[in-house]
Amino acid sequence: MWKKRNVQKRGRKTNRALPVLSFFALLFVCMMGYLVYFVAVNEKALLNNSYNSRQKLLASQNTRGTIFAADGTVLAYTDTAADGTETRIYPYGEVFAHVIGYSTYGKTGVEEQANYYLLHSNAPLSLRALNERIGAKNPGDNVYTTLDVELQEAAHKALEGSSGAVIVTEVDTGKILAMVSMPDYDPNRIEEIWPELMEEEGSGILVNRAFQGLYPPGSTFKILTALEYIRENPQTWQEYTYTCNGYYEENGSRINCYHGSRHGEVGFEEAFARSCNAAFADIGARLEREDFAHTLEELYFNRELPTAFPAAQGRVEAPEDLSADEMLQTAIGQGRTQMSPLQLNMITAAAANGGILYTPYVVDRVVNCEGTVVRQFRPSACGRGMSVEESGILTSLMRKVVEEGTGRGLSGLSYTAAGKTGSAEYGKVKGDSHAWFTGFAPAEEPEICITVIVEGAGSGSDAAVPIARKVLDAYFN
Repeated sequence: MWKKRNVQKRGRKTNRALPVLSFFALLFVCMMGYLVYFVAVNEKALLNNSYNSRQKLLASQNTRGTIFAADGTVLAYTDTAADGTETRIYPYGEVFAHVIGYSTYGKTGVEEQANYYLLHSNAPLSLRALNERIGAKNPGDNVYTTLDVELQEAAHKALEGSSGAVIVTEVDTGKILAMVSMPDYDPNRIEEIWPELMEEEGSGILVNRAFQGLYPPGSTFKILTALEYIRENPQTWQEYTYTCNGYYEENGSRINCYHGSRHGEVGFEEAFARSCNAAFADIGARLEREDFAHTLEELYFNRELPTAFPAAQGRVEAPEDLSADEMLQTAIGQGRTQMSPLQLNMITAAAANGGILYTPYVVDRVVNCEGTVVRQFRPSACGRGMSVEESGILTSLMRKVVEEGTGRGLSGLSYTAAGKTGSAEYGKVKGDSHAWFTGFAPAEEPEICITVIVEGAGSGSDAAVPIARKVLDAYFN
C-alpha cells in the first residue's frame, strides 16, 4: 500500500514539472525566432558594424562595386594594381566628398549607406564558379545614385570659400539631386590627411552640414508660423494687419526687425514677403500653443527624420511650455529652435507639391556587373505636412517673397521661383547671423527644391539667394 502511494506522488511531481519545462522550451523557441527575425531585418546594419568580421570576408571574395551618378558618370570605383592591391578612387575629389563619402577609416555617405550592396556580388553563377576555380575575386554590385553631376558642380562652385551647405531635391519624389557641405576634403587623400582631420576635429570638416548640421532657422521658420496662423484663421488670415515701427514689445520682451527696419502698415502677405519680425512676433503671440506644437510634430520636429542616412533631429521647445518671450523668439525662428537644411528642404518641397512630405533618398538602384537590376528604390511619402489648400497659400506667399520682397534676386529670370530668405542670429555677438534661402522652381509647376545656408554670412538676401540662383541657372539654362 505504501509503495503505491509513493508512485502516485512521484507521478504528481512529474506532472507539475511539465508546465515549467514547456514554458522554458517555448521561451527558447521564441528567443531563437526573435534572433532570426532581428538578424534578417537588421542584416545591412549589422554588416556595416565595424566590428563585424564578415565585411573583411566579403572584401576578400568580391571587389567593391562602383558608384554612379544618375546619368552613369562614375563617382567612385576600385582600382586594382598588378599585385592585387586595391585603391578606392573618387574622380571628382572634393565635389562629392560628403554625399559619396569614403570607405577607409570607417564609412560615410553612399559608401556607408550602400555598403551591403557594394560588398556583395550578384554576378552570374557561371562567372562566380569560374572565379572560384581560378582564385579570382567576383565583381561587386554597382550602385546608381540620384545625383546630377552638373548641379553638384554648380552647387560646389557657388558655395566654395564659405562654410555651409546646399541641398537640391526633386519636388515630387524626394530624390536628392545635389548635396554639398563645406568645408570639405579630398576623399582620395583620406588616409594621408586622417591624422590632420583628427587634430582639427572641432572644425567639423567631416560633418555633412546638409544632413547633420543644426542651425537656428531664422526667418525661414516663418513658413511654419504662417502655416499655423492660416490653419487657425482659415477665413480671416488675409485680413491681418500690423503697423511696424521696427520692433514688437510685450511685457518687457522686445523683438526687433532686421537692422531696425520700419515696415509701416503691412498685411499678412506683405509681412511675410518683407520678413517683418515685429509682425510675426505679434502673430506668434496669437497662436494656440497646443495646436502649434502638433503642427511642428507633424513636420518632424523633435522626431527622427525618415532617412536612410544619419540626419540630425530638428528641435523646438514645445510651445505650450514656453514663456511669452520664448514664444516670440520661436515665432521668428530664433530662441532654442534648431533644424537641419535637409528638414527645411523637406518642408519647402511639401509646400511646392500639395503638402506631401517625401523621404529624401540618394540611392536609386543596385545592379550587378552585367547591368541587371538587383534592387530598385522608389519614392516614398512619409506624411502629409499640410493640406493642398494650405500648400497653395504658402506657395503664393513664397512667390511674393521673390516678386516683391527679400528674394528679389531671383526675379526677372528665364524661370520663375518662390522661396523664403532668413537671417538667423547666433552666438553672443549681436549682429552675427547665418544666411538662409529655401525655395523651389518653376513657381507654377515646381520641379526642384533648393535649400542654402551660409554660416556667419549675414543676410539671406545678400549671401544665400545668389548661391541659389547659380544652382537654379545651372538646372534651367
